[in-house]
Amino acid sequence: QVQLVESGGGLVQAGGSLRLSCTASGSIARVISMAWYCQAPGKQRELVATITSGGKPSYADSAKGRFTISRDNGKNKVFLENNSLKLENTDVYCCTAAVLGKQYWGQGTQVTVSE
Repeated sequence: QVQLVESGGGLVQAGGSLRLSCTASGSIARVISMAWYCQAPGKQRELVATITSGGKPSYADSAKGRFTISRDNGKNKVFLENNSLKLENTDVYCCTAAVLGKQYWGQGTQVTVSE
C-alpha cells in the first residue's frame, strides 16, 4: 500500500506561481514512477507530468515548457511547479504512484486561478 497526500493548492492570480507537493508513505520502495494529473469539473483526468524513481521527467504536450516536475527521494516527495499560471490551469491536481500492477491516488488539491 502507498498513501499519497497532496498540498500547496489554493487561489492564485493569473501570471502567478504555484508549487504543489505530494508526500508518499507506505511501501515507497516499490514505487516505479509518480505523476501529476489534473481534472476540471465534468472532465476526465489528464496527465500533466511523470517522473521515474531515477528522476527522469516527462510531460504531456500541453504541459511542456509550463510545468516542472521534480522529486526529493530523501523526503518521499514529488513536486509540480508552474511559474506562469493561466485561467485554464484551474483544476484539481492529483498525485499518483505506480507500483507493479497497481496505481495509487491521492485525494487531490484544488488550484483556482483568478484574473
